[in-house]
Order: sequence, then structure tokens, then C-alpha cells
Amino acid sequence: MSIGIIGAGAIGAALAERLVAAGENVLISNSRGPDSLSALVSAAGPGLTAVTVKEAAQQDVVVLAVPWKRLKDAIAATGLTGWEGRIVIDTTNPLGPPDFKVANLGGRTSSEVVADLVPGAKLVKAFNTLPPHVLGANPRSGSGRRVIFLSGDDAGANDRITRLIERAGWAAVDLGPLATGGRLQQFPGGPLPTLSLLKEN
Repeated sequence: MSIGIIGAGAIGAALAERLVAAGENVLISNSRGPDSLSALVSAAGPGLTAVTVKEAAQQDVVVLAVPWKRLKDAIAATGLTGWEGRIVIDTTNPLGPPDFKVANLGGRTSSEVVADLVPGAKLVKAFNTLPPHVLGANPRSGSGRRVIFLSGDDAGANDRITRLIERAGWAAVDLGPLATGGRLQQFPGGPLPTLSLLKEN
């Protein structure tokens, strides 16, 4: 299984390096093109390949790791009008530079809004609650494994991403559907972001 990542900022890079370290084949992209990612690819080693946004979006599992205000542009750059057959992992939070003003979500969770932007995809919210330096660190410690929360409306997709999280060394906690679990994960507003929890081995 290849994993496409759209966005090579702090979250995208940390996630790519951790997944590659776990033996996953990862294709990473950004708006500036593959040549701009040579240093990241060199540091991560075999398993990480720099590609275009369109190429990253062709994978069975696609990670959205771009700032909220660039999300629509990043999705448009994929050239896809339908996302059937793909699992999309949403790592975004509904705020960001330059003003860090929280987006108006109309009472919905941010991932429900994102799901509308990728019609046909099975969307899973994950990897949004930890800062990049924690996300990119070794998920295992002497006392346990770092917890990664996830939520989504498709049980099969949740299970597949749970297995990916566990293979990479984290401990997955499935919070259920987006309307409830996504609200617990959401930053700002939810109680789970910034919590760095360990599950005992």
C-alpha cells in the first residue's frame, strides 16, 4: 500500500518520516513541486518519494496536511472531481495563518466540511491533536505507546487506518463517527487536542 501526502509542512513531513521509518511506502507532495522536497526525501531515506499533488492523490490512502486556508486550492490541484475508492485522512484544524481566526463551520465539525470537499472518499480524521515535534518522535517509550485519536463514518476505513497507526508504533483510539468523535478531536474546542497520552504496553 502506498500513502500519498498532500502538504509537506511540519505535520506532513513529521508524518511522512514516521511512516517511512515503519516501512510504509510514502509519496509526498506540495504546491512547489517535487524538486523542492529533495532535502526531506534525502533525510527520510528509502521509502519516501517526492511527487506532484496529482500523483499523491492517486493513492488508495491520501493524507491532507495543508493549512486550512489552502485546503480548497490543494484539493483543486489534485484534478479529481470524485474520490471514490480512496480513504482520505484529514489532519487539518479550522484555523491558521496569517490571522489564526477560527473558520465558521456552521455548527458542523471541520472534518464534515472537509468530507464535502472530497466527494466519494471515506474520510478519517487523525493526526491533528499532537504538535509536529511529538508526532514525529518515536511513538514508543519505556511505559507505553503514544495515542493517536481517529474518527470517521466508515467502519472499514477506520479499521484500516487503525491498523496503519498501530503498525507505525502508535496506539490507536477510535472515537467513532465524525459528528461525535470529530468534535472531541477538533482544535479549537474539543477536549483532546494537545493531550499527549501514552497507552501502557
